[in-house]
Formats: sequence, structure tokens, C-alpha cells
Amino acid sequence: MKTYFTSLVNYDRYANELILNAIINTNEPEKPVQLMAHMLAAQQIWYNRCNELPAIGGALWPDWKADSFGQLIIDNHAKWLAFLNKTDNADFGKQIKYQNSKGEPFSNKLTDILAHLINHGTHHRAQAGQLLKLAGVSLPITDYIFYLRQLKS
Repeated sequence: MKTYFTSLVNYDRYANELILNAIINTNEPEKPVQLMAHMLAAQQIWYNRCNELPAIGGALWPDWKADSFGQLIIDNHAKWLAFLNKTDNADFGKQIKYQNSKGEPFSNKLTDILAHLINHGTHHRAQAGQLLKLAGVSLPITDYIFYLRQLKS
């Protein structure tokens, strides 16, 4: 499990950096920037939940600028890798108790939260990519399987 989710977290960083470069090279269109800001903020929120840390103050859709995303991508990646490195196999079945942004209590298995984290990123990168493509941008390949092939070459 640890190796699998580590691979996905590494892929997430790779894909985030590719989409960020496309955003920056396209004069930082507003909606793709908003989507990336939301995705990066959500990664921080889920990290705090999984580590039983206090909720992060601030908006779920923060008004962050694209020039801050590179460091946020690096920092979020480092935090999630450190988290996975200290996680043992039994922890992946552990229930994580948290509250959503409305204060409602929930509990989900760590594996489900990690799957959500990666899928959430893929979803919002695809949205940003679609907007960039409609603006005439040639998009990078962000497929997971392509990423794995790149690792082997």
C-alpha cells in the first residue's frame, strides 16, 4: 500500500507541475488558477485531517496567485511523502475522524481519503486543462501511465 500511494503522490506532483507550467505560459488565466489554488488548499486540509491537526483557516477556494503554486506543490508533496513514510500497513485501514468545512463530523478509511486526494487533483487538473485547451494551449500529457513510462525511460 505504501509503495502504491507513494507512486500516486509522486505522480500528483509531476502532473501539478506540468499544468502549472501550462498556466504560467498562458498568462495565468483566472479560472485555471482558481482550480489549482483550490486543489492545493484541499491537499493541505486533508493532510491536517489525516494528522489530527487543527483545521486550516481560510477559504476552500483561496485567492492565491500562480507564482506561489510551485512552492506549494513542493511543500504539499514533501508533507504527504513524510506522512506516507511514517505510515505502516495497518494504518491504511485506520478510520480518520474529521469535520468538513461546515463542521459536520465524518469518518473515512485512510485508503479512501488518499484515493480521494489523488482523484480530486486529477479532476481539477482536467478542468484546468480543458479551459487551457479551449484557449488554444497545447497541453502536456498528464496521464498516470505516461508518467510511469517516463520513470522507466
